[in-house]
Amino acid sequence: MNVMQRIIFYAGLLLLLVTKPFILQAQEDNEEVAEQLVELGKETMRATQALEIAKEQFVQAADLDPDNIEANWLAGEYIQRTSNKDRSVKYFKRVLELDADYRFDVLYWIGRGYQYGYDFSNALEFYQRYYDKLYSDVNYRGMDKVSVKETEKKIEEAKNGIEFMANPMNFSIVNVGSSINSPMPDYGPVLNEDETIMIFTTRRKDGNLNQDVFEDNFPYEDIFISYKKDGQWTEARNIGDAINTPFHDSNLALSADGDDLYIYMDENEGDIYVSSRIDDSTWSEPEPLSDAINSLNYNEKSISISPDKSIMFFSSNRPGGFGGDDIYYATKNERGEWSRSRNLGPVINTEYNEDGPFIDYDGKTLYFSSNGRGGMGGYDLFKVEYDSIEDAWSEPVNLGYPINTPDDDIYFVSTKDGERGYYASIREDGMGFTDIYMVTIPENLDEQLVAMNSDNNVAEEKNGEIDTPPVVEEPTEVIEPDPEPEPEVISPVQLVVATFAEGAPVNARVRLTKKDDNTVVAVGTKQPGVYVSSLTPEQPTDYILSAEYPGYVFKNVSVTIPAATSETQTITKTIDFQRASTGARGVLRNIYFKFDQAKLTDNSFNELNKLERMMAENPGIRVEIGGHTDNIGSASYNKDLSKRRAMAVVNYLIDKGIDPSRLTAVGYGEERPLASNDDERDGRELNRRVEFTIIK
Repeated sequence: MNVMQRIIFYAGLLLLLVTKPFILQAQEDNEEVAEQLVELGKETMRATQALEIAKEQFVQAADLDPDNIEANWLAGEYIQRTSNKDRSVKYFKRVLELDADYRFDVLYWIGRGYQYGYDFSNALEFYQRYYDKLYSDVNYRGMDKVSVKETEKKIEEAKNGIEFMANPMNFSIVNVGSSINSPMPDYGPVLNEDETIMIFTTRRKDGNLNQDVFEDNFPYEDIFISYKKDGQWTEARNIGDAINTPFHDSNLALSADGDDLYIYMDENEGDIYVSSRIDDSTWSEPEPLSDAINSLNYNEKSISISPDKSIMFFSSNRPGGFGGDDIYYATKNERGEWSRSRNLGPVINTEYNEDGPFIDYDGKTLYFSSNGRGGMGGYDLFKVEYDSIEDAWSEPVNLGYPINTPDDDIYFVSTKDGERGYYASIREDGMGFTDIYMVTIPENLDEQLVAMNSDNNVAEEKNGEIDTPPVVEEPTEVIEPDPEPEPEVISPVQLVVATFAEGAPVNARVRLTKKDDNTVVAVGTKQPGVYVSSLTPEQPTDYILSAEYPGYVFKNVSVTIPAATSETQTITKTIDFQRASTGARGVLRNIYFKFDQAKLTDNSFNELNKLERMMAENPGIRVEIGGHTDNIGSASYNKDLSKRRAMAVVNYLIDKGIDPSRLTAVGYGEERPLASNDDERDGRELNRRVEFTIIK
């Protein structure tokens, strides 16, 4: 066995020792196994870069022995270095309780965990506590010290997060589905102007030219392509060995006509190459861009080209910039050669990093990402416009929540009509790690952004006006036209949600989605335990309201919002959480199966991820997954079908990292219908469902 195989083998053996139901482990045995898991995690990192495997080993150790301070610290650290970063809070807070002096910066990392979980109020509290600690011990010089400057930046981000979530933008953000996304990281979408071709980078194994894995235990990066046919994206496939190699390959940009694909290669510390399309399925061998773009021994890693191919924007960490990665541009001269590139300047670039430029089809709007200016964490997306008369860029505007998150939001591309955009993000309804999403851009986006980014209203000024005597004219008969009727002013419907646990208001994770297409609707925080969403549907619309609170069963409630009118309308919903303990149960209301199939539909992932989160946050519970069908077909067949549907959910949870010993699948067939089977939409579709019950 190689190093990785040995690590996985011994990790599985240790896990077997602590999960066999007929073995009662004494506390000292748990402590010993936890120590072994910690050492195994360290060995994993010495031998490989398999962060996910090491994380699971440290988490298992900390769950086995909650008093093992090293296991808790490493569990929190590696969770923040991988996925579901907000779950680090539990382990870092254990460290704080066990020994507040174990790490000088533990308060800071608790704040980071809360920030990743959108709990900006608690994040602000812990950042402030750490900030006070820095000034109470100014002479501390340990390696576990986060600087005052970085802490001040995080305090600003937490304050921004509170403000942004209280004033959400009206973006609709929808996962593009399993024809594009996979359980592995998928990112970097680029499209042609007709929106009929999507090219992206993925680390999936299926279709990868290299069936081996990289040092981090993920497959190598490969570039995939999908075509839109009849309004749907086709199953993505590998773009081919003319572009992909057995090692890392990633795309950067696609020209508007779809003929030129720009890719990143590791040559010369990271350069940009271009490949031209020969026909629908063939591409030329990539060639490097000129040294006007690619620099010697420095990194160029993102690019955008104008629709007429005359201007190129890209990021680079070359010397002479304002910080880390800066955004540069170059123009093409009459001979078709790229001019010497120039830095876009301090209006856009900061002392930190700017990346992912995209020049819009209007030729003046530039989208980019930055982790160095007024964001809510990681890279945030910004928008800026060029004024050709003033020869200057406007001040960048943060696109706000929910398109921006506390993690990295980067590589946004817009469509030609300006109505949609695509980007990759880590969100609650994702299939795995980073997924690709389609963003529907509201018509009044600029008005919303101005309102959010303005501290106060600026009164109109009278400049250069000269007072002159009024001109007196002879009165003439004026025939007044009939006044036009005043247009009806539509008042948004206000949905107010109150969340309680054990009779007291609690700060929960509240989410609202349209039932028919899983479109995300922004929800703002009014006060602790009270959330508000403003909606303006033209006709009555069904939504799914979901809420989560640690240690309790998540809730999903169907809400019908009436059409918005000139009248003020307020709908109030109260959610009482049930503790996640034996006997608690729930219906997975937003996962569906196609008729006579056990395959989960794309809009099921949001719901399933909530169940996975509940089980991950409550490692002591075991859950029965019960499958149900309609009455089409024989009873025996339906029982088998329902068991396969329950297993589909179980397998999804196992793929997400839930221990199989904590899951039981049962098929109930048609025995327990929720509605009449006489109708498809309001009956049989609802009966094809899955329920969960906590059995221990």
